Amino acid sequence: MTGLTRWPGRYTDRHGSQEIVFESDGRELIRTTIRGVRFEGDTMDGLGAVGGEPPEPMLVLRDGDLWSCLLEWELPLPVDVAGRGERTASLHCALNLWYPEESEHLTLTLRLGGHELSATHPDFETALREIASALPDGTRLRACVSCAWSDYHPAGNGMMAGLACFRDVKDLYRRCDGKHGRHGIFTYWPLRTGFVQETHLCDEFEHRAPDHGYRGGFP
Repeated sequence: MTGLTRWPGRYTDRHGSQEIVFESDGRELIRTTIRGVRFEGDTMDGLGAVGGEPPEPMLVLRDGDLWSCLLEWELPLPVDVAGRGERTASLHCALNLWYPEESEHLTLTLRLGGHELSATHPDFETALREIASALPDGTRLRACVSCAWSDYHPAGNGMMAGLACFRDVKDLYRRCDGKHGRHGIFTYWPLRTGFVQETHLCDEFEHRAPDHGYRGGFP
């Protein structure tokens, strides 16, 4: 399979810790190998053993998905800085899947120019919004979560990868002004190009304007 990016990461549970590598297509595929077992899914909190492989005895699954562990990974995240152009920040992600305490949460830490900004929330969209709001004036994230052509379904979204892209119907989507009505998100939802991860980026990126689409603006 081509077009995959690699994120260095770490897996930790009550039996120990090991360095791993996540592979992602930026849309709906994430895969990795842990203790010889291959895992794959469309989100980090939904990684299941591939092909029905029997899980290694020390690995814990819940409804077939990896559980009772801490997943960490690092990825580059472009940032536009007023007067200085595009720079590359580092985003450290830590997903606690009920380990070591019974509290599932996601912590994101953005590192840029010797500074760090962190946020802990159940999902990427909320955590990245908090981080983006704390950036200096004129500094903005450059990723699908902040793109003019992306939106969520009114029913809600999961931890990651539930972000719909409308880049192939820009002229139509730019009319979107809410949930219902002629130009509501329900009208345009079937026309979506596909789904993307919040940290993905393509050549058609444009910064999101205030009060744009169903979900509104992004810092």
